[in-house]
Amino acid sequence: MSTAAAPVRSLRAGTVLADLVPASRARDIALVVGGAALTGLAAQLSVPVPGSPVPVSGQTFAALLVGTALGARRGFLALALYAVAGMAGVPWFEGASSGYGMPSFGYILGMLLASTVVGALARRGADRSVLRTAGAMALGSAIIYAVGVPYLALATGMTLGQAVAAGLTPFLIGDALKAALAMGALPAAWKLVGRRG
Repeated sequence: MSTAAAPVRSLRAGTVLADLVPASRARDIALVVGGAALTGLAAQLSVPVPGSPVPVSGQTFAALLVGTALGARRGFLALALYAVAGMAGVPWFEGASSGYGMPSFGYILGMLLASTVVGALARRGADRSVLRTAGAMALGSAIIYAVGVPYLALATGMTLGQAVAAGLTPFLIGDALKAALAMGALPAAWKLVGRRG
């Protein structure tokens, strides 16, 4: 019985969920493209926020999920593909928009950094328990806002206080719900893998 449990533990140490798929260059390309596409698809789940040029969308949740599931390198590449393709005209930013002139583009840049950080944390086991997942999601969200809110202020001419009121405060409850979703889904996925192992 102890010999059956050992491979699962060694598999889980230093791995992210995507590492459970047999390794190949084709796998990595598919994961990166799939991560970018998932983020673009989630961005279309967009609801305007009265008084804010930034809508509530699923793209931040997708970006953090992609980083956590794929790891830092592949998460970065997926979000870089998402950002570059969107700047080049692919209409997969929120509300089927594209380009880099929109006030919310700073959040996309923040997602690029956040996916890398949460991916590195996931490789250290941050997605294995509810509390650690909550911490990783909170840090990832903070990174997104740390880049997105100042960009919003610069792009719109708002003061930093106005940008916080328009681009951070209205989104805190939604971010807590997204984190709760991740807190349930990611540790549950690892438990399922452990049972199969």
